[in-house]
Amino acid sequence: MSSGDEREEGQQPDGRSESTADQQGEPGRSGDPGEPAIGAAREDTGQARRLAWSTAVFSVATGGSRILGLFREILVRRYFGVEGPINAFTVAFQVPNLIRSLVADTALSAAFVPVFSEILEKKDTARAWRVASTLLWLVLLGLGGVTALFILAAPWIMRPFGYEADQHDLVVNLSRILFPIVVLLGLTGIVVGILNSYEHFTVPALSPIFWNVAIIVGLVVGVPRADSADGKLYVYAGAVVVATVIQLLLPLPWLRGRDGQLRVAIDWRDPAIKRVFTLMVPVTLGIGLINFNLVINTFFAARYIDPQLAPSAIDAAFRIYMLPQGMFSVAVTTVLFPSLSRLAARADMNAFRGMVSLGLRQIGFMLIPASAVTAVLATPIVRLLYERGAFGPHETEVVAQALLAFAVGLTFNGTMLMLNRSFFSLQSPWIPTTVALGNLAFQVVLNAALYRVGIWGIPLATSLVNLAGTIALLVFVRRRLGRIEGRQTLDAYVRTTIAAVIAAATAYGSWYGLDNALGRSLGDQVLSVGLAVTAAAGVFLLGARILRIRELDALLSLVRRSRTP
Repeated sequence: MSSGDEREEGQQPDGRSESTADQQGEPGRSGDPGEPAIGAAREDTGQARRLAWSTAVFSVATGGSRILGLFREILVRRYFGVEGPINAFTVAFQVPNLIRSLVADTALSAAFVPVFSEILEKKDTARAWRVASTLLWLVLLGLGGVTALFILAAPWIMRPFGYEADQHDLVVNLSRILFPIVVLLGLTGIVVGILNSYEHFTVPALSPIFWNVAIIVGLVVGVPRADSADGKLYVYAGAVVVATVIQLLLPLPWLRGRDGQLRVAIDWRDPAIKRVFTLMVPVTLGIGLINFNLVINTFFAARYIDPQLAPSAIDAAFRIYMLPQGMFSVAVTTVLFPSLSRLAARADMNAFRGMVSLGLRQIGFMLIPASAVTAVLATPIVRLLYERGAFGPHETEVVAQALLAFAVGLTFNGTMLMLNRSFFSLQSPWIPTTVALGNLAFQVVLNAALYRVGIWGIPLATSLVNLAGTIALLVFVRRRLGRIEGRQTLDAYVRTTIAAVIAAATAYGSWYGLDNALGRSLGDQVLSVGLAVTAAAGVFLLGARILRIRELDALLSLVRRSRTP
């Protein structure tokens, strides 16, 4: 197991060792007279190749998890549909998920990784692991208490969503079952933060695969044996908690063999502990407010649209929307975050700017075509994935409209994630927090204005908020860094958009012709949607080659590298 771990780590980026290898093994490219020197071009190409390789490894692992998650969602929709009691589960999950985002894995890891990486950069490994151990125990004690408190207060917390009588009791009981994920994911955030700081991404990316497998097993084995609709939902909630325990335990063996180990220690006097919690305040607000938007969406959907359809329909669309998000933008930002933290610790702002810009271009290159293709194929995608069992044609129409609205903001969401992580790396989290506060207010205003158009108005409001947040963060990051290769990034986005529009037209035309010719059996839908997406991908890559989009070079060099014996 340890040798496999070392092989996986060797695939991750190491700025010093692999940079040298890349420069020695990759011949220089001749460029236009205005381009930088050959050495700088080699360094930029090597950096792009390392990002592409690490992102590919992470994307494959994360993609496997997302695909399994989509299969899990297909099972959920088959068993429960999007109308009726399943909406109680959707609402019950939102509050534990919000608390988790506020004080557990994502926020804690975002505050912990820069501090832990900075101590490692100073070669003080004993102190770094003492800090990690202290945080682990403080999280266990603190979040354990928070979890107990929210379990007791669940009846009052869930009341504003507007459910009455038996439905209110169901929402409360489900939330009580789900609240322990808060402390479990808080502990997971420390473990994953340690591994990511050592630039080990594969096992943390694989852990959610087992999380999804555990839930799928729980659904397949438990739901058919439950004797009531409520009982089936309790089985679903229990499977989520068991899966979260597995997600925590799985990465633990990969902590062995590092230059330190977790132990029983609570050294709250260490200034680094105070710094982590100081950073967590704005990080918690920034990331938590982003997730609070989801709770606001659920509130408007349940309270003002249709409590028996809207929350679950929006959630079903959101699950599809998150597939490219998790495979691409989350992969890029996770891979870059530790390196950005180290560059910030060294005060190497030139390299920092270059890495941020590279991340933005890679995210745009992957998400712009994903957004365009998802928008034009929203209905056939939803029909293929969900329309069976309790999920009928009416639900397909509602969820597809929500997916189309979400797709509009897909690229902006990924861009915001990259820019937020940039500020977290600089240990300047109050800027994204300020933007998140503005986004939250804007979300409320847009939800109030757009919920009247139907269920799809809530996702459209979210996409518009993502656009506004991206603009604000770009303004702030330019003030902070001076410049971010804006012209080069804008040029890449324009070229990518042109190729993506052509790809989307190809996708829709291909699907329309195949759908009319083949029909709509499950096999026919797999063929028509699959071939349409494949044709779109081929056209996009060809267009990227013709338009000379530089981000394609990183992918092509990655393919050449994988074929090298």
